[in-house]
Amino acid sequence: MKNTETAPAEEKMGIFSNCRTGKFYYDVSCGLNASPKYLSSMYFYDAVGDKLFQDLMNCEEYYPTNCELEIFSEKTAEICNAIIGEGDAFDLIELGAGDATKSTYLLKYLLENNADFSYLPIDISSNVISYLNITLPVTLPGLQITGLNGEYFDMLTKASAISNKRKVVMFLGSNVGNMPVDEAAQFCADVRSHLSPGDMLLIGVDLKKNPATVLAAYNDKEGITRRFNLNLLERINRELNADFNIDKFEHYPTYDPETGACKSYLVSLIEQDVNINGMETIHFEKDEYIFMEISQKFTVQQINDMATKASFKPVDHFFDSKHWFTDAIWVAE
Repeated sequence: MKNTETAPAEEKMGIFSNCRTGKFYYDVSCGLNASPKYLSSMYFYDAVGDKLFQDLMNCEEYYPTNCELEIFSEKTAEICNAIIGEGDAFDLIELGAGDATKSTYLLKYLLENNADFSYLPIDISSNVISYLNITLPVTLPGLQITGLNGEYFDMLTKASAISNKRKVVMFLGSNVGNMPVDEAAQFCADVRSHLSPGDMLLIGVDLKKNPATVLAAYNDKEGITRRFNLNLLERINRELNADFNIDKFEHYPTYDPETGACKSYLVSLIEQDVNINGMETIHFEKDEYIFMEISQKFTVQQINDMATKASFKPVDHFFDSKHWFTDAIWVAE
């Protein structure tokens, strides 16, 4: 059996002729050959993963969606007025747009108030971008939209070059929490590096709260989060011709209220080997885990500190009625 972990990156990616599939295989192979094992959460979102995530957002325990929807639906004018500023033209760029449910509140208000803007949604899922490009011009007549399919910074570079208009970047859903704290801070600094002074970042962040409330959101009684995590193994089976036995892995979430880190793992229930496209074998010990995802929770002070360290000025916070979630506006300095 060929050990591709020792092969050059070009060779490992070249196992699959499609460059996107090749990168998927390369990232999966690197993660599963690491110690401890991990998989990148950006690969959760194929067509099945997209549907499961929509189901998750609608389940009783998953509060972040409803909290942010409350903010966007009830404080639409305040957010839009902050974005519009002095009324100059701008590009509204959304990282990880999803189905744009929350963004639609802003888009509709901006159109009704004759704001001079274009909407540039960015998403790793081609299904999502295709959906937005087709449906939004119908549901929101007059909307200027250019959907961009790819990784955040590749597409942010492309979006930034489309025009000389002021940029307003949205990063909602507490996606910034899907990284360890240091990486989140670097991510914000990297966003800032693509912007000019006066550009804005509207960032959604989940706040620290009762630990039981947090943990229930990632261990819902319907098992949607479990299926969402296991779907990544099924995607590897589908796209990389692997032979994961899904029944031999279990979803395990944890939450540390001190650090604010909520983490998800898949735990191997038996000692087993998994083959990927006949090219390599990944060995699992009984009870060995794969780290799948982090969902970091923050305090308001931590959010403001993160903004300052990334060369933004925190200028406003919008909260839901429970103060479980905030959408903050930062201005690039």
